[in-house]
Amino acid sequence: MDIRRLDLNLLVLFDQLYREQNLSVAARELGVGQPSASASLRRLRDFFGDPLFRSTGRGMRPTPLAEAIAGPVADVLATIGRDILPRPVFRPETSERTFTITTSDIGVLIFVPPILRRLREAAPNVSLRCVSPPHHEVEDDLERGHVDLAIGYFPDLSGPDIVTQDLFDHPFTCIARSDHPQIGETLSLKQFLAADHLVVSQHGRSQEIFERRIRELKLERRVLLHLPHFMSVPQLVAASDMIATVPLSLGVWYQDAGLKLLPPPVTIPLIELKQHWHRRMDAEPAIAWLRGIVAQELHGFDPAVALPSQHARVVG
Repeated sequence: MDIRRLDLNLLVLFDQLYREQNLSVAARELGVGQPSASASLRRLRDFFGDPLFRSTGRGMRPTPLAEAIAGPVADVLATIGRDILPRPVFRPETSERTFTITTSDIGVLIFVPPILRRLREAAPNVSLRCVSPPHHEVEDDLERGHVDLAIGYFPDLSGPDIVTQDLFDHPFTCIARSDHPQIGETLSLKQFLAADHLVVSQHGRSQEIFERRIRELKLERRVLLHLPHFMSVPQLVAASDMIATVPLSLGVWYQDAGLKLLPPPVTIPLIELKQHWHRRMDAEPAIAWLRGIVAQELHGFDPAVALPSQHARVVG
């Protein structure tokens, strides 16, 4: 027997008929007409090569073959009804899932705290893991389920299978130590070009926006220090005469650590921050729930609101 010829609906009729032992009653319970039920019974008999049910004075009695397969058929239908047909449900209050996100080192500072706060409130047993795969591997990691969400600036995540939601656009700021000997409360282009710069070099990250703008304007500056990440930038700037141009959120985070924030003397495009996921995971309940948390906490969020409006206007 070729199982590909077996329609699941035929097993549903078989199960109902075995329990009712009356074709009219079984048809009525299934919401089908008597002719349709009779046709399905003929197909069952043809498939199994057995009458399966014979009419008697006490209804349609199962044959020995029908008796033998009735239990397994009921088990198969129960398994389908229990394990296959119901849509998965995510219950945050009882889940012990570990969500995996990828974001930048600044993203860990800015995005993770509000997300963690919501997780602790709504899903106390859930945990969060942050990873930093190479940019060219992020899309593949999203597809494979190794990463649930990419949050931040990921300009390469633009394929047809990547779903994107805008969060907010974010400006840059220049930072200098608060008692810098040559730079006061404003930063002119001449001062900017004359200063020693600390530059963060991260392929595929937001800093490329600023560096690309510098190249477009054909500006030359002295770069005293290159770093691969942002985390030590505020401390190094606060302890030297170097300046750095960084996403505003980093400056806001450390502005009480001996730094002052200055509008850049050139216009710089905003950083478009988004959350990304793979289309294959679009309907996955747990990831959909996490996306909702991220959207609620970060959509429209902007650390620039903590600064005077003049600074926000200039960098925007």
